[in-house]
Amino acid sequence: MSSILYRLVPLGALRDLAPEETPRVTTMELFFDLVYVFTIIQLSHYLLEHATWLGALEYVTLFAAVWWAWNYTAWAANWVNPDHPSGRGLMIVLMGCALLMAVAAPQAFGDRAGLFAVAYVAMALIRAGYMALVFRGQVMGRNYTQLGTWSVISGVFWIAGALIEPVRLELWIVAVLIDYAAPYAGFWLPGKGATPMSSWTLRGLHLFERNQLIFIIALGESILLLGGYLVSHEVHFDTGLAALIGFLLIVTLWWVYFVDLSEPGEHRFEHETDHTSLARAGLAYAHGVAVCGAIVTAVAIEMIVAHPLDSIHAETALIAFAGPSLFLLGCTIFHRVTAERLRMLYLLALAALAAWAWMALSFHLNGLWLGAGVLLIMMAMAALGHRKAG
Repeated sequence: MSSILYRLVPLGALRDLAPEETPRVTTMELFFDLVYVFTIIQLSHYLLEHATWLGALEYVTLFAAVWWAWNYTAWAANWVNPDHPSGRGLMIVLMGCALLMAVAAPQAFGDRAGLFAVAYVAMALIRAGYMALVFRGQVMGRNYTQLGTWSVISGVFWIAGALIEPVRLELWIVAVLIDYAAPYAGFWLPGKGATPMSSWTLRGLHLFERNQLIFIIALGESILLLGGYLVSHEVHFDTGLAALIGFLLIVTLWWVYFVDLSEPGEHRFEHETDHTSLARAGLAYAHGVAVCGAIVTAVAIEMIVAHPLDSIHAETALIAFAGPSLFLLGCTIFHRVTAERLRMLYLLALAALAAWAWMALSFHLNGLWLGAGVLLIMMAMAALGHRKAG
């Protein structure tokens, strides 16, 4: 059996790079990302249809699993050559698992809980097992073996949650906490110890580019929701104005991320030697928060465009605050990691968003006013940040 596995997973499946060379993003990686266009649509619709405190907690749990599955695959492709037949096979299998997760997401806390959990756990174990084999006899092989063991532990809670409906959410939250705590614990195991961050020989610029691309996909969901609504409904003046506000908000998020934020990140990855520590905090965690914020912002835009003249409800105000705020929180963490200083402008904008959402709800303002206020705060922050950088 081991000889068969070794033939299926040859050592040549690793990228062959010079010491200072950055891996290029391959078409296979971009093909893999196509699943996440569909996945993000599923997640945004889930939040739209479950705009309650419980629904929001379920959404965060699902997003955490989806993000971690994508994140670990992006890390794996940093070392594995996705254009090698073996690496291509791995990416296709993982792509199939990710598609099953997306299909199951709308009923993940219902009839398709088992499908979601099994697809996620299978994705984690297949990926870790493949990487342990391709790195066999090397330090990275040990690293991925310990990572896979942690995935088995969290997998117990994922499967248990799928089987025990009354405590499904609680068990899945425990599973998420185990998955997200694992890297900071160094995948520590009794008798084995932890895997030092220096032993993960990461090429950070490749992973940074991958995160930029998935953020673009998250912004694309805003365009899809906005365009889909306008196509299927009559467009009056108030609807058109709300759509314009939503479109400009999408543009502002893009501006903050790519004009204000990307340069210090790229500069740090180009000149820093410890890419792994940078990528763990700045990409795996901070970018996850920013991408989540972009998806929640898409939901907020949809809610405002659908009811531009109605007095807002608490869930609309909270989602309109939460989307840009999560985005800014992710940007704040990323900037703190890469530029090594706190971006107070982001935190001030976050406070302003909270104050505006509270005022809009207290004075029973309509969706247009809510959206316009959020847009002005974000645009003012972007303009001040750009002026300061200039």
